[in-house]
Amino acid sequence: MLNHIVLMGRLTRDPELRYTQSGTPVASFSLAVERDFGSRDGGEKQTDFIDIVAWRQTGEFVSKYFTKGRMAVVTGRLQIRDWQDKDGNKRRSAEVVADNVYFGDSKRDSAPSADGFQPAYTRPQQQAPAARSSAPARSFGYESGGSAFAELDGGDGELPF
Repeated sequence: MLNHIVLMGRLTRDPELRYTQSGTPVASFSLAVERDFGSRDGGEKQTDFIDIVAWRQTGEFVSKYFTKGRMAVVTGRLQIRDWQDKDGNKRRSAEVVADNVYFGDSKRDSAPSADGFQPAYTRPQQQAPAARSSAPARSFGYESGGSAFAELDGGDGELPF
């Protein structure tokens, strides 16, 4: 049997770290995860709010480094719990027990810019010409400066392998 889930979404609240009576750390939080498709009438995408539970070192990691609004990637398993509410009614809850939690964005990218846009990737700054190495990059034909490739020596036309 296989019970494996991978989710990517934003934390809807700061993680809450608690400890069991035996001192085992457990963090709980929820992710807002957009569905891959919109509604039939072309409207906005639907969002699911999924409860996550992270135990031990994973729970401590999440409570230390993640806050509301941060993008997270969670891998784990789906768990269904049966419980009784204060009135004695039987209830059922679904939650994801996290095996691993990864950053889905960089700390720098976690805050939206003035226009509300959050870039997923920013191109590295190019070095100034004076900062580049003067030695030619000939071994693999890649030049670390401005252009992606450099000319190779003509040689005899034979491949070296």
